[in-house]
Formats: sequence, C-alpha cells, structure tokens
Amino acid sequence: MSTSPLLTGLSAKLPELRALYEDLHAHPELSFAEERTASLVAGRLREQGWEVTEGVGGTGVVGVLANGDGPVVLLRADMDALPVTEETGLAYSSKNDGVMHACGHDMHVAWLLGATGQLAATRDGWRGTVVAVFQPGEEVGGAPKVLADGFAERFPRPDVCLAQHVAAAPAGLVGTRAGALMAGADSLRVTLFGRGGHGSTPEATVDPVVLAAAVVLRLQTVVSREVGANQQAVVTVGSIHGGTKENIIPDSVELKLNVRSTTEAVRERVLAAIERIVRAEAAASAAPREPEIVPIDSFPVTHNDPAATEAVQAALAGEFPGLTFELTSPVPNSEDFGAFGTALGVPSVFWFVGGADWKLYEGVDLEALVRDGIPPQIPSNHSPRFAPTLEPTLETGIRALLATAGHWLAP
Repeated sequence: MSTSPLLTGLSAKLPELRALYEDLHAHPELSFAEERTASLVAGRLREQGWEVTEGVGGTGVVGVLANGDGPVVLLRADMDALPVTEETGLAYSSKNDGVMHACGHDMHVAWLLGATGQLAATRDGWRGTVVAVFQPGEEVGGAPKVLADGFAERFPRPDVCLAQHVAAAPAGLVGTRAGALMAGADSLRVTLFGRGGHGSTPEATVDPVVLAAAVVLRLQTVVSREVGANQQAVVTVGSIHGGTKENIIPDSVELKLNVRSTTEAVRERVLAAIERIVRAEAAASAAPREPEIVPIDSFPVTHNDPAATEAVQAALAGEFPGLTFELTSPVPNSEDFGAFGTALGVPSVFWFVGGADWKLYEGVDLEALVRDGIPPQIPSNHSPRFAPTLEPTLETGIRALLATAGHWLAP
C-alpha cells in the first residue's frame, strides 16, 4: 500500500463510499436528467469544503478547492446512465425501470467523490488547485455543453486534465497509452424516402424497407473494402425504424448509424463512403426524394499527451507495482473527455481501471487481453449484465486519481 499522505484515512472511509456507490447504482439517470445525482454530488462537495457551482452545461457540477500556490489539476467524472434494463441480479440493482448504469459512470462518481474527500482532508500533503468536474451527458457528448457554458471564464484554467474509466478488465489492473487512446465517433440519422402503398401491389410503390436493407448490407463493405488492413474503423447500423403493419409499405424508413475511427483521414473516407452509398442506393431504387443524412453527435479521438502520459504511467506504476499495462493500439470505444484539453489548450490523459472479477479471467492470457481486448464471454460496458466488482475496484480508482493528481500537486 502506498504511503502517500493523500491516502491518510481512506481505508476507514471505504464502507461509506461503497454505500454511496450502491445508492448511485440503484438510482441511475439518463443524460441531462441527472438531477438526483447532481444534487448528491453538490451536497457531498460542500460537506467536504469545496466551492461548488451547479447547473454547468445543464446538470453538471463543478467543485474548486484552492490550497496555496501551485498547478491547477482538472479531474473529471461523468454521471449519466443508459436506457438499458438491468440483468445483474444485484441487491442494489436499478430501481428506475429501463435505466441502468451499464457503463460504470456510477463508479466514476464514487471514485471522484472519494478523491475529493481525501484532498479536502489532507491539505498538508499537497499544493495547488483542483477543479473537480462531474459532467452530465457523456453518452451524448455533454463535454462540449459544459465547455460552452463559460467554463474557461468561470473556473481556473487547468495545467492538466485527468480522467479514468472502469473497464471489464481484471479488477485492480490499470492501463493506458500515449497518443490515440480511443476512437473518434460520429453518429448519423439517415431517412430513406419511398412511396407507400398496399403490400399486395409493390409494383405501385417504392419500398423504403427494401432500400434500407440494401443500404445496410452495402454499408458492411465500407470497412472491409475501403479501409486498409493497418487502419481502424467500425460502421454500425444500430437502429432501423419503418412501417406500422405487415401489409403496408411505408413512405420512409429511418436508420441510425455509428462510425468509429482513429484518424481524421479514415474518418473522412468512411463518412464520404456512407453518403455515397446511401444516395446511390436511393437512386437505384428510384426513390422519389433524396435521402436525408443528419449528424447526431461527434466525438473526437481521445488523444493522450505524450509527456503527461509518461508522468501518469510513472505515478500509476509506483502506486500499483506489477498491475499496470500499456495498450498496444487504440480501442474502438469513444469518449468526449478529450474536448476539455482541446478547448482549454492543455494536455490531457485518460486511462482504464479494471473492474471485473478475476475468476472470470481464469485461463485467459493477460498479454492476449492487452493485445486482443475483452473476451466476448465477459459482460462489458453497455451490457445489461455489466457489474464491476466493488473490491478492489472502488479503492483502486480513488488511489489512481490521487496518485496521478499528486504528481502535479506535490508540495
């Protein structure tokens, strides 16, 4: 166990922090509806002695704790849950029907509140200013909304931005990499127009359902035929809606697409291919109207500053000897955390904290885990069965935040 002064008294607080986590997990709230969570966060921060601002970017909460001259460190946690029905069977399962903390943001809130409590209680052990950001709406790109709400003018400008995410890796492992860490993401809404009519006379219609099927199948060739083997991209059609009855051909069908890419060149190529295919298939079907292609949201590539990442990796290796790893390539998941460093013009670093029971990894080669990712049989983020094991995940995340922030805040 580390002897850092920032950890003084943490062990005694863990039972209460566990209860906090269980409460957060049982009361998930969707993006920009995190009213209860935000109120709980603001109350805890005030009790700890932080200067608190609520309603940032909607339901965001920002705490500032100044402790003498020194660097300014931004620590960020996201608060929103997902429209998922929980299937974990936990005693503290979601009480909100159809809503679940399936991505672990409840753990992120508990981690940061644990860290803010330690920083407030151990002020003799550090110098500088900490800006704790509890962000709404990460699942739908909430970081730009927080930043657009006068963030740079209202709060101290950080020297570094730090954040972490629970993952389905074995609990206690901590890992990251310099440069591109997570893919950029683009979501699109595509509306395909036809000419509706009776299912018994398709020759008198233009069937947008058949058109949609052709588009979905053709989109599967974008990555396999237009993206190089040494490049990364994913194209997913996650939603199709059209029609009301089996014998009625509808006038339109709506698709929702998600694209992941790790470079701007690949991103532009994939988005251009999607538009080309959608419009060409509509023309081939003699659609009466051009399709509509509307962006829903866009996240940039999560990029870790090399020098700051080196410092973070050293801090984590010192705190967790033998339990750190370095990813060999970017992962296809996406995050909006990078918007903070980009908008504020400062380095940022993001890393992963394992939260899965080690028993799930019996017989799994950990080197293969780093190389190939989470095995498909293990419930991962966004699964209705995703449930981080509380120990040592809860303590690991708090210690990781304190160890990394402590690098910059050392007295």
